Amino acid sequence: MKSHFVMGVVASSLLSVVALAASPDAPPAPRTHSSGKRQKQPNFVFIMTDDQDLHLGSLEYQPVVQEQFLKKGTAFKKHFCTAAHNTNVTHVIWPYGGFRKFVDQGLNEQYLPVWLQQFGYNTYYAGKLMNGHSVDYYDKPRPAGWTRSNFLIDPKSYDYWNPSMVLDDGEVQSHEGKYSTDLVANSSTDFLDDALAAGKPFFLGVAPIGPHSGPGFSMPSPAERHKDMFPGVKVPRKENFNPDQIRSSAVNYFGNLPKISDDHLEYYDEFYRARLQSLQAVDDLVASIISKLEANPEVLENTYLFYTTDNGYHIGQHRLPPGKTCSIEEDINIPFIVRGPGIAAGEVAKFPTSHTDVVPTLFDLAGIPLHNDFDGVPIPVTKENQQKNKLKPEHVTVEYWGPGLKEGDKIIGKEKIIHQNTYKALRVIGDGYDLSYTVYCTNEHELYDITDDPFQMNNLYVSELTKSGFKVPELVARLDALLVTLKNCKGRTCQHPWETLFPNEEAASLRDAMDAKYDSFFKKQEKVEFLGCNNAYIPELEGPLGSQPFTVVGNEAKQAQIGEDVDEGNHGEGIVVPF
Repeated sequence: MKSHFVMGVVASSLLSVVALAASPDAPPAPRTHSSGKRQKQPNFVFIMTDDQDLHLGSLEYQPVVQEQFLKKGTAFKKHFCTAAHNTNVTHVIWPYGGFRKFVDQGLNEQYLPVWLQQFGYNTYYAGKLMNGHSVDYYDKPRPAGWTRSNFLIDPKSYDYWNPSMVLDDGEVQSHEGKYSTDLVANSSTDFLDDALAAGKPFFLGVAPIGPHSGPGFSMPSPAERHKDMFPGVKVPRKENFNPDQIRSSAVNYFGNLPKISDDHLEYYDEFYRARLQSLQAVDDLVASIISKLEANPEVLENTYLFYTTDNGYHIGQHRLPPGKTCSIEEDINIPFIVRGPGIAAGEVAKFPTSHTDVVPTLFDLAGIPLHNDFDGVPIPVTKENQQKNKLKPEHVTVEYWGPGLKEGDKIIGKEKIIHQNTYKALRVIGDGYDLSYTVYCTNEHELYDITDDPFQMNNLYVSELTKSGFKVPELVARLDALLVTLKNCKGRTCQHPWETLFPNEEAASLRDAMDAKYDSFFKKQEKVEFLGCNNAYIPELEGPLGSQPFTVVGNEAKQAQIGEDVDEGNHGEGIVVPF
């Protein structure tokens, strides 16, 4: 579930697949006021942590984030990761591949910082860029588009106390005995000083590693000043934490997980505390950035600040060991908080969004015309846009290719990999329904009604009805068609899949599609069906490459294979998943 934050902006590695966008040959001019005067472009500060949970309560232990983001901004509670570090910066739903794949696809010249510089922005970045950005490839070529940068470099990106970094166009430097998050914080404020002195609109990307596991999936290491905090704090014991009974109709390996032993529970709690402790330096980082901006109030008033992460995390839910590679809510539903001009303070938005929407959102806020092939859409982050009902489509696609990884070096031993974990999933959230649907590479299925079952304990796939009133067989047929439409989509098809399925109809939502007149059409649709469990994206092993649209000639409903708008995207074959 991960590709590290390159900011297009920059998930999770659960993703949907799509094609690449190209920059316009000549960038259009920024928006102007009706008076004809050029509108002042906003600044952006984008902070992305690494593997921070939403559902385990980590934000409750960050007083600075609570005060500066949750109280002064809007939290998007239905935000989902989708290959965060690459997706954020490229605007496309992203398959695995890391930095070398990023370069080979031509994205190094077609992503967020390059585009922003075309519109007069200075661009800065401190922290983890993406997986595979290593000592062997950090300069082959260097990441394009950054005015200044200080990148964490593999294989020591996740070494809290001995990180390797590359400052600007320099060489790899080891920082033995220095705490990684503090180094990222120092670079961030230094770059902010440069941005303020330059007087140009700026983008600052900040990507500390906390609370990611340390080397060898060891516990995160806190800064010395935080190592004794939170004594006695434990992983929240919610309904799905180490349950006495496995969830109803559990599929795949979920049905075979044993109860967690007392020794392991003790270690899980220690692991959880280490994650919270490592986030305290992130809180300090946020405080230093806010303090710098508050000393320049006219700049702060024109700056949008984002706080998010690339993946979620689980510890003990459904009896799972620590990790992040599942389709459960703990892994894919992540923090996403925005503050800035026109954004309501202390509010919560509940419509679905994802990292694929970040680049279009930044473009929209900056007055930059959107590319036609953007896979995402601008998030209506301001109160004004939300009141105009400029809401996001109701779907988010989540995908993962590869094994499930157990984290925690004291417990994983030789069995750190859970096989048969590749999956494709949907989250569909609309008026009166909130659904999670997953197809595993074993061709087993899960369907959860999140409104009624937020802890995902009752798999409805073998049931007759959902609490939303939908008949399950008919509902699954619609979800299968939606998943096929999205699995290889690009551009507008990703944004408006129902439009692709119903080019001549008014069906624009799941509820519209549930009309009984479409039952026969959906029964004939092909489904996602895996030919095996692979640790790579191999399109021909995942069923049809596109769905069939509904057309009516006279009184006869006919189907024709979608070909022009849905294709294989830019995924490539046999791409090995980096972890």
